[in-house]
Amino acid sequence: MESTDARTAPAVIVAIDGPSGTGKSSTSKAVAAQLGLSYLDTGAQYRAITWWMVNNGIDVADPSSVADAAGKPDIVSGTDPAAPAITVDGTDVAGAIRTQEVTSKVSAVSAVPEVRARITELQRSIASAAGQGIVVEGRDIGTTVLPDADLKIFLTASPEARAARRSGELKGADVAATRAALIKRDTADSTRKTSPLAKADDAVEVDTSDLTLQQVIECVVTLVEEKRATK
Repeated sequence: MESTDARTAPAVIVAIDGPSGTGKSSTSKAVAAQLGLSYLDTGAQYRAITWWMVNNGIDVADPSSVADAAGKPDIVSGTDPAAPAITVDGTDVAGAIRTQEVTSKVSAVSAVPEVRARITELQRSIASAAGQGIVVEGRDIGTTVLPDADLKIFLTASPEARAARRSGELKGADVAATRAALIKRDTADSTRKTSPLAKADDAVEVDTSDLTLQQVIECVVTLVEEKRATK
């Protein structure tokens, strides 16, 4: 139950960052729903632009080709935590962006500065338009996209815990292979020149390795409510 009516509570912008498999999406959606906030999955936007590149024959291994095409797709993100929609040029891609092909190419596309500039601008406009406040999840929200966010949270977990969770999501996936893929992606995202995956200096770190999803949600809800109370 909400302790504050979302309509009368001060708007709060919450940035939740961290690598994949830490419970970021599940936590962010649940917190937003519980507190009456909008929700934005920024990773889905990078997946959407990657999906468009793949479907339009852009060589994602060639940064200049990716940069030239970065402004072409029209990406629209819904912000309802109960049903976060995403379309590209009017096509619903919520399922299509989760394929292994897109997953394997998203880091390369995300590393291109022109892509990050385009998507970052989109993310900032969505956040600024969220009247009641918003939970924005990603990899560079607290450091680059919304450095003035009211609350920054960085979720972490051991590679083993993350691989087990991600394998559970990808039914029948090999845990060892999943762990290797996660570490590879972490390295790519943490070492890219433009907006790397990093913990903001003023972020609250929450290690989710030994916590249930419900415990993580309760922890984050408490942090948000404490921040609201001081606004």
